[in-house]
Amino acid sequence: MQQASKFGIYLNGKEHQVVRINSPYWIPEEPDWVFLTPEVNATLLQIRELAKENGGASDPDSITWGSLPLLD
Repeated sequence: MQQASKFGIYLNGKEHQVVRINSPYWIPEEPDWVFLTPEVNATLLQIRELAKENGGASDPDSITWGSLPLLD
C-alpha cells in the first residue's frame, strides 16, 4: 500500500497546527503542510522539537493539534 508511506505527522506552519495521519482518509498537501515525521505516536513535545530543528515554525511552542477536514 503506497499510501502508508505518507502516514505520520504533518505541520501547517502558518496555522501552527499539526495533524496525525494514519489512514488514507485525507493526506495533507504541500506547500501548506510539511511532513515532519513518520512516527504517528510522536508526542506534541517531540513534534515541537522537530519543528524547531527543521525550521518549520517561527514559534514551535505555539504548535497545537489540528483536526482533519470533513470530506463530502
